[in-house]
Amino acid sequence: MKSYFEISQTVTEKSETALANIKEQLDIIEKIGEINQQKVLAAFIKNRVDTTDFNSTTGYGYGDSGREKADALTADIFGSEDAIIRAGLLACGTHTLGVALFGILRPGDTMLCVSGTPYDTIHPVIGIGGKNRGNGTLVDLGVNYAQINLTESDELDYEEIEKQASDKKVKMVYIQRSRGYSLRHSISVAEIEKVCDIVHGVNGNAVVMVDNCYGEFTEEKEPTEVGADIIAGSLIKNAGGGIAPSGGYIAGRKDLVELCSYRLTVPGLGREVGASLGQNKSLYFGLFNAPNVVKEALKTAVFAAALFEQLGFKVTPASKEARHDIIQAICLENEDRLIAFCQGMQKGAPIDSYVVPEPWNMPGYDNKVIMSAGAFTSGSSIELSADAPLREPYAVWMQGGLNFNSGKIGVQLAADEIVRRNLL
Repeated sequence: MKSYFEISQTVTEKSETALANIKEQLDIIEKIGEINQQKVLAAFIKNRVDTTDFNSTTGYGYGDSGREKADALTADIFGSEDAIIRAGLLACGTHTLGVALFGILRPGDTMLCVSGTPYDTIHPVIGIGGKNRGNGTLVDLGVNYAQINLTESDELDYEEIEKQASDKKVKMVYIQRSRGYSLRHSISVAEIEKVCDIVHGVNGNAVVMVDNCYGEFTEEKEPTEVGADIIAGSLIKNAGGGIAPSGGYIAGRKDLVELCSYRLTVPGLGREVGASLGQNKSLYFGLFNAPNVVKEALKTAVFAAALFEQLGFKVTPASKEARHDIIQAICLENEDRLIAFCQGMQKGAPIDSYVVPEPWNMPGYDNKVIMSAGAFTSGSSIELSADAPLREPYAVWMQGGLNFNSGKIGVQLAADEIVRRNLL
């Protein structure tokens, strides 16, 4: 087969072995992708989506039937009572999570995070460690924050969760499904279901919220189908299918979604305002496309794990482990390899392939971050990208790939850059 890229014999041979080793995993991912695509298609048909739903509104956006139908469609897809999905009013994943947190929590409430330290960019929203204090964080407004770390064996501490969640001051039990910049495992839907059963059994007033970013459509069920009260995610990650230009979604119990809508805009208006400004078609198209794109991203991640295992690196998850999000962590052990990986992957991007990524002081992070991201949508993590803070353990977190064929090339070029610089 003709190749349009010059890739070293070492990487080519290791790639062939990697592909042979993951055939069973790729077949499993294909089946999950088919189930989720059927789920989404059935929801589109049930909600009678038609071309008039793509019409644009301006100003207040009153009576935007396309916006309202998108909410109902999203609720059906995630198996929830209600949902809000917006391409413009929700700027990113962190903003969407913030809308949900501020919408539900009140002064005196306790937010109990049971999946360890959450992702860096949510720290200033909560006020963890004094970050952003005085700027209207949850802590500034009288919300208390508590945390339960995973056990030494990298498991949720169910005994401690039951103990602390029974405190009636705990209003929210928070689960971050994805690993963030850590090497812990990604939380499965089965684990989330167990937490929901425990929490609802000991505290009838507690809300289980799941940060669902990076996890949508990676399993046959979503957290709201197994007891989670509210979930939130970004449309420039999985749920936007690489097409939605921005935005996010919140899905769950009807009363909670309503509270979130008042934080999205203001009390009294809620979800009734917010012009679509011509973005409805991209939102619908992206949501429909999402299961297939997530499937391709998962295949890319499994290939990356298998290839770098062949090259002698520790990876998590391992190539034959079950997947619960699209993120692949690769422990590169030093700064030079980490930079080489990101610069090599950038060479395989459809956009800005000629750009050389360099570490920089990225807003919301304590360390310099290097990021490979040649994306059609700025910051779109469902497109092939890799990023890492320059700190121990010098792991790179890779995600995305709009299709497996191009994603595979990006991974090979990242590996090839390490080989060419004699960094193995």
